[in-house]
Amino acid sequence: MKTLGERIRELREEKDLSLRELGARLGGISAAFLSDVELGRRYPSDPVLAKLAKILGITVDDLRSHDTRPTGEELKRLASSDPAWGLAFRSFLDKGMTPDDLLKLVDQKRHKPRASE
Repeated sequence: MKTLGERIRELREEKDLSLRELGARLGGISAAFLSDVELGRRYPSDPVLAKLAKILGITVDDLRSHDTRPTGEELKRLASSDPAWGLAFRSFLDKGMTPDDLLKLVDQKRHKPRASE
């Protein structure tokens, strides 16, 4: 199954749209953001997803069917089944971190060179 980003790229290419052209049609969304969406590094908000679906000529449900991220219920199940995840989620919330803070932390971890590199 294709990821959300792969599906968006496929549909964008079928419409012969560049990232910049698609971004302009979406109301000024940057090509860099759309590239990150296609690469699975970021996810569009619901309003942007709705605009994407309209521009690409498909339904929002079609696009959502390619979103492989865990749902809220799956995250709750994970937190309740493994105390370490529950503690991590609670610590995150107790420190007043925002979702953007968490995403930045993940990006920093992803780009940090490993000791063997």
